[in-house]
Amino acid sequence: MNSPQEYHLTQQGADRLRAELAELKGPRRTELAKRLRVAIQQGDLSENADYHKAKEEQGFLEGRIKEIESVLRHAVIISETGSSDGVIGLGSKVVVQEKGRAPVKYFVVGAQEADPRNGKISNVSPIGQALVGHKAGDTVAFKTPAGELVLDIIEVE
Repeated sequence: MNSPQEYHLTQQGADRLRAELAELKGPRRTELAKRLRVAIQQGDLSENADYHKAKEEQGFLEGRIKEIESVLRHAVIISETGSSDGVIGLGSKVVVQEKGRAPVKYFVVGAQEADPRNGKISNVSPIGQALVGHKAGDTVAFKTPAGELVLDIIEVE
């Protein structure tokens, strides 16, 4: 039997998902149920656009609830301090520099929390995979859609 997939989350990421789940199961679900009751009271459901829209939204809402519950059930909380040996892994904060460009700081997180625009890169992304296992002073190269990218690892926290 296959073991369930693990989802690597920071404590902050897990807390955010718990808050979203509470919102979806509470106020959002209640509001949607009210809309469905009103739509049903309007009569003929076969031509009731409000009913069909609310049912579609209900499907998305319940799907998202199931997804969040599964992620939280299989969550592994990662440290936000990185490793003590200076090797890049989940939870590491890394400063890298591409030749001729300013240094950039990244936080290596699990795929569920990746947000590259805000400096959070997934450990399974091309850049994340290239960085994991390396230390400050190393140079890594990896392929991107625009070609090969070479980064010098300046600092690891």
